[in-house]
This record gives sequence, C-alpha cells and structure tokens, in this order.
Amino acid sequence: MTLSSPKMITWVIALILGVVGILANLVALPIVSAGIGFWLLAIAFLLLLVASVVKGL
Repeated sequence: MTLSSPKMITWVIALILGVVGILANLVALPIVSAGIGFWLLAIAFLLLLVASVVKGL
C-alpha cells in the first residue's frame, strides 16, 4: 500500500472540522453540541485517513 499526502483543501477541511470538534467538547458552542463535536473530530480523522490512502483526494 502506497500512501500519499492529502491535497491542501482536504487538509484544511479536516483541520476546520477537527478544531470545531475539539472546541465543541471544551466550550459550550451554541451551534454544535458536545456529542456532535465528537463526531466532527472522528470525521476529520477519517477524512485524513482516506485522503492518505486514495491518491488525488
């Protein structure tokens, strides 16, 4: 299995999702609850994982 680095836009999207997920767990955000924050963090991690495996993502 050959891994590749994700594109910049994919990395930025995962970064934003991860930061919002962490903030939702630490601080009470009016838009995102703590339960959804966990899933945002999980999705960000899975996005980076898939982007590393799939070339061109």
